[in-house]
Amino acid sequence: MSLLSLTVQWIDDNFSLRHATLQAKPFRGSHTSKAIADAFDGMLQTWCIPKTSVHVVLRDNARNMIKGMNDAGLPSLPCAAHTLQLVVHEGLLSQRSVADALAIGRKIVGHFKHSPLAYSCLEDIQLEIGQPAKRLQQDVQTRWNSTFYMIQSLIEQKRALGVFVSEHELPDNLTAHQWALLEKVVTVLGPFEELTRKVSSSEAMAADVIPAVTVLQRFLSRETDDDHGIKTMKGTLAAAVRRRFSDVEEQPLYSIATLLDPRYKNLFFSNTNTAANAKEMLMRELLRSSGEEENHDLHEPPARKPRRDQASSSLDSIFDEIADEQAPVSLNRAQVGSTAQLETYLGETTISREDKPLQYWAVNKVRFPTLAKMASRYLSAPCSSVDSERLFSSVSHIVNEDRNRITADHAEMILFIKKNLPLILPKST
Repeated sequence: MSLLSLTVQWIDDNFSLRHATLQAKPFRGSHTSKAIADAFDGMLQTWCIPKTSVHVVLRDNARNMIKGMNDAGLPSLPCAAHTLQLVVHEGLLSQRSVADALAIGRKIVGHFKHSPLAYSCLEDIQLEIGQPAKRLQQDVQTRWNSTFYMIQSLIEQKRALGVFVSEHELPDNLTAHQWALLEKVVTVLGPFEELTRKVSSSEAMAADVIPAVTVLQRFLSRETDDDHGIKTMKGTLAAAVRRRFSDVEEQPLYSIATLLDPRYKNLFFSNTNTAANAKEMLMRELLRSSGEEENHDLHEPPARKPRRDQASSSLDSIFDEIADEQAPVSLNRAQVGSTAQLETYLGETTISREDKPLQYWAVNKVRFPTLAKMASRYLSAPCSSVDSERLFSSVSHIVNEDRNRITADHAEMILFIKKNLPLILPKST
């Protein structure tokens, strides 16, 4: 059964992030762009949502979805998690030696997945050598990070697998060079896995995309002694990031959202020109919304006092490094209104990345009322469609062969009850 969902996300007056699943309907027939556009039109009409109220639709990178949103006249952006998936997929396939090592790894994992006896022997070996009994992870083609977890599980069980091979047969085995290669692959893909988890979080925002891309590009541009054997893969990953995120700083949603996130502001753009363009985009939006006509010449910033938080990962250190290199704009005291709010806001030090940007705006909405109104709009958009996919993950456990009489409408009702049952039932139930 093909299902199409409509989930919405917004920020309320208290700057709390809210989201709801409005609809899950059957999507029969060919998934053409026209069919997708018609389906979206129908769902929006059902819920009396005018298209002018739709800030953005998050979609995947499929051509029919892109054209479908254009045909429906809806602004749309690609899912950042899906784009990262495509980037890593290119990198994993770019180097023959890496692809060959992964193929052997899949054979090894598949052998234990399909042989309970082999897994039982491996489990005994794990316990004998003092390791916890853990299963090897099988990767899934549509989820690149599952390949990362598969490699991790193989490396964790390298010693146990070595003992197993000395006593039993495997369909194939990794050489010492291939083991070393996989360890390097894990090191390079670690930041991608970290960012994939972060952009897939229910609290992730469109503001997280530009900083993530900037940090990834810097990470991949650095040459290390461990690059031997994976240089082609690393270069392909860097090129894929540049190509697939080439226009990210030209998109008003991403640029304005990044400026309005007090963790990032104007510090994570690729250069001063793109940062200045982003400020112009935001200023035009502010003037349009407030009806002001101001002379909003932006002045060059003074030197910024460095700020350094304790880094907990390789990416954290790069985030801090970039933040310390940049300087916010200074305040022109002669300016008033929206321009003054923007200059004052940008002139203040960014908050920690661990802090909540919406809490910042809940506290500072009185100081920056026009900016806060804009933030409630631009920070409302997620950067991935993972929340929608989680809905279908839940449906997959409801609509199955044993419950084949359940319709899509029934599934929608069951999902609603599951989500709201703690609110409906008394605490003693």
